Amino acid sequence: MFSQWVQTGLDSVSVVSLAASDTNLFAAAGDGVFRSIDGGTSWTSMDSGLTNRDVRTFLFNGKNLFAGTNGGGVYLSTNNGVSWTQVDSGLTQTSVWSLAASGLNIFAGTSGGGVFLSTNNGTTWAQANAGLPYTAISCLAVNGENLFAGTSSSGAFLSTNDGISWIQIDSGLANPTILSLAVNGGNIFAGTEGSGVFLSTNCGSSWSRANFGLTGGWIEALVADKASLFAGTESGGIFLSTNNGTSWTQVDSGLTQRAVWSLATTGTDLFAGFFGNGVWRRPLSNMITSIKNGEKEIPGRFALEQNFPNPFNPTTNISFSLPLRSFVSLKVFDILGREVSVLFSEELPAGKYSRQWDAVDLPSGVYFYRFQAGKFIETKKLTLLR
Repeated sequence: MFSQWVQTGLDSVSVVSLAASDTNLFAAAGDGVFRSIDGGTSWTSMDSGLTNRDVRTFLFNGKNLFAGTNGGGVYLSTNNGVSWTQVDSGLTQTSVWSLAASGLNIFAGTSGGGVFLSTNNGTTWAQANAGLPYTAISCLAVNGENLFAGTSSSGAFLSTNDGISWIQIDSGLANPTILSLAVNGGNIFAGTEGSGVFLSTNCGSSWSRANFGLTGGWIEALVADKASLFAGTESGGIFLSTNNGTSWTQVDSGLTQRAVWSLATTGTDLFAGFFGNGVWRRPLSNMITSIKNGEKEIPGRFALEQNFPNPFNPTTNISFSLPLRSFVSLKVFDILGREVSVLFSEELPAGKYSRQWDAVDLPSGVYFYRFQAGKFIETKKLTLLR
C-alpha cells in the first residue's frame, strides 16, 4: 500500500472533474471522458454518443451518471459511461458548470442562465431561478431539503423548495466568488476565490472563516468523507481538516504539482485531478492516521487566549483550549454590546482550536470576544486599528 501520493495512468492532461461510484472512477480529462475500474491504474476512453467532449462536471444519482458540458448541455449514461445520450429539452443555457441531485430531482447550474431543474432524469428541464441572479452558478450542494448554490460573482444562495425560490445567504461571507461547496453533517463549507474556506453551521444564515493553517486562498475543490474534509487549492496543494475546518494540515507528500482542479473519494482513497498533470491518488487512512498521530495531547483546562495580532487590521486569530467535549460559543461584540460576529456555535471534541476573525467591514475601535464552554465563560478585549 502506497503511503504518499502516486500518479495514475492519466499523466499529462488537465482534469476538470472527477466522480466515483463503487469501483468506477470517471475523469473529465482534456477532450473527453475516461473511466478506471482499478483505482486509476489504467484508463479507458468513454465517449460513445458524447458529441460535446468538453465535460465540466459529473453527477452520480443511483445508477445514472450525468455529465455537464461547456456548450453542449447535459448527457446521461445508464451503463457506466459505455454510451451517452444528450438530455437537453428545455435547457436553454447549455454551458453547465455544476450538477446536484435531491431524490429524483436533478439540478443544473449554468454559466449564465441560473439553475435548471429536471424531475425525469434530464428528459426535460425548466428554469428554477426566482430570486437568483442570472450569473454563473459555479457549484451546487444538497443537504436534506436545502439546496445551496455558489455563484461566480454574487455570493451564495439557498432554496428550501427545490429551486422554486431562492434567498441570498451572505452574512459573514466576505468573498462573493464561490468556487466550491461541500456538506458534512450539518456543516456547510464554501471555498472562495482568494479568501479560503468559510463555514456555516446554520444553513447559511451566517458564515465564519475556517482557514487556520490553510494556505492558497483559491479553493477549487472541496470533498467530505465522514469526519474528514479535504480542500484542493489553485496553487497550494491539498489540505485536510479533521475538525470541521477549525484547523488544516497540508497532505502533499509525493506530489510534484500544486494546481488542484478536482477531488473525489471512493471511501478508501482520495483522488485529485491537476492542471496538466493528470490524476493522483492516496489512501484516506494514511493521511487521517498521520494527522491524528501528530495531534498534541488533550489540554488540561479550559482557556481563552489573547487574540493575535492585537491591535489588528483587519484580521486576527482567536485561540482556545477544551479539556473535554463541550458545546462552544465564541462571539464578538462591539463596545455597545451588539453582536457583530459568531465564530463558533457548535459542539467540539477536546483539543486546541483557533479561528481567524475578519473585521474588514467594521470601523476602527474596541471590540470584545466572549467564549463559553459549559460553565466556563471568559471575555477579552481586542482593538481594530486602521
